[in-house]
Amino acid sequence: MLAFVAVILLVIGLTYAYLWKRLVLDTLRPGRARRVSAGIAVVLGLLAPATLIGVRSGYLRWLAWPGYLWIALMFYLLVSLIALEIPRLAVRLLWVDRRRTGKTVETAPDTADSEPVLASVAATAGGSGVSEAADDSTPETVTAGTGGESGTATEDGGIDRRLLLARGAAIFAGLTAASITGYGIRTATSAPKIDRVRIPIAKLPRAMDGTRLAVVSDIHLGPLTGIGHTERITRVINSVDADLVCVVGDLVDGTVAELGRLAEPLRGIESRRGAYFVTGNHEYYSGFQPWIDEVAELGMRPLRNERVEIDGLDLAGVNDLGGEQFGDPADFRRALGDRDTSRPVVLMAHQPLAARDAAPYGVDLQVSGHTHGGQMAPFNLLVKLQQPVVSGLGRVDGVPVYVTNGAGFWGPPVRVGAPPQVTVIELRVA
Repeated sequence: MLAFVAVILLVIGLTYAYLWKRLVLDTLRPGRARRVSAGIAVVLGLLAPATLIGVRSGYLRWLAWPGYLWIALMFYLLVSLIALEIPRLAVRLLWVDRRRTGKTVETAPDTADSEPVLASVAATAGGSGVSEAADDSTPETVTAGTGGESGTATEDGGIDRRLLLARGAAIFAGLTAASITGYGIRTATSAPKIDRVRIPIAKLPRAMDGTRLAVVSDIHLGPLTGIGHTERITRVINSVDADLVCVVGDLVDGTVAELGRLAEPLRGIESRRGAYFVTGNHEYYSGFQPWIDEVAELGMRPLRNERVEIDGLDLAGVNDLGGEQFGDPADFRRALGDRDTSRPVVLMAHQPLAARDAAPYGVDLQVSGHTHGGQMAPFNLLVKLQQPVVSGLGRVDGVPVYVTNGAGFWGPPVRVGAPPQVTVIELRVA
């Protein structure tokens, strides 16, 4: 955990250094405006780590909204400015090329044409006129008062081209980041979309053909969610008329004492053959055993490295892979060993990565969450480095794995490119 915090702080520090350079140093001359901006930057610089540490520890929950919104805005400022680096470089190279071309023309006039002009000037105005005419013939840009610093005013009151370019890029990046963040907030706080998929299973009994599984993950009840968040998700689950409901972890970001009332609407989940639950990594950060008891009291059956037989179909569930650090590891042998292999088995496991451990047991389908579909594109590209499937249907060591985007959000209340989901999987005879 300390290593994770250290990496996060390092990333934040490097991000701030880059944003400071592009948004303050490059756009403002030394003076009052830069000093004020420096003060604001220091406050914002402390806001991100204070939010990540303080809110998660439960001491600074009032920072959740401003802190997480700033983190999202900072992320999209970074992405926007990095995307502008190539066109910025192209424009600067174009300007340099034009400047060199202009200087070549000005400093190398035709000698034959210039001699009569100089002779005429000398005859009428004397030697000093020649010198003055020669000086006036070189229209160089000069800077005022700062010794030629980048981003200064020109002699005629104009703005240095580099300053103009930096300010234009900063304004564009700011508007882009604000627009994307606003769109992401609206998406994240709206009702989950229903994602429907049909998956054939070779050993599925005819009586189970067409069985619908409502798969939901990553509800993340926490400091930014109210009871309305849980009520919206429950309504969507009930609207799909599911045979089985599979809640595949990361239900909460806090203790039962803090968030128990927000989970209460889950008591109203409806299904023909029951609702089942497995732990995610966030349950272990929040006190997993009280939540397991609470979930059972709400009417969902926790599958703790175990399986149940439902009309010829095995539904198995394993603890999250992160449970090992808390003395509650995943046990695939206990959940999947010594079973009747003529029956198909659907495995509930929070992380897609678990399929690598499940593969030797002949799992027919694994349903997972954890990735949030990347939550904030292009962050999904980094998630791919840690999980074999980010969103949708994939295959891991021969095991079909379906990963739902999750119904909530973690950290910033922002979703871009990965809308909240409740996935309906219809099992069909292959």
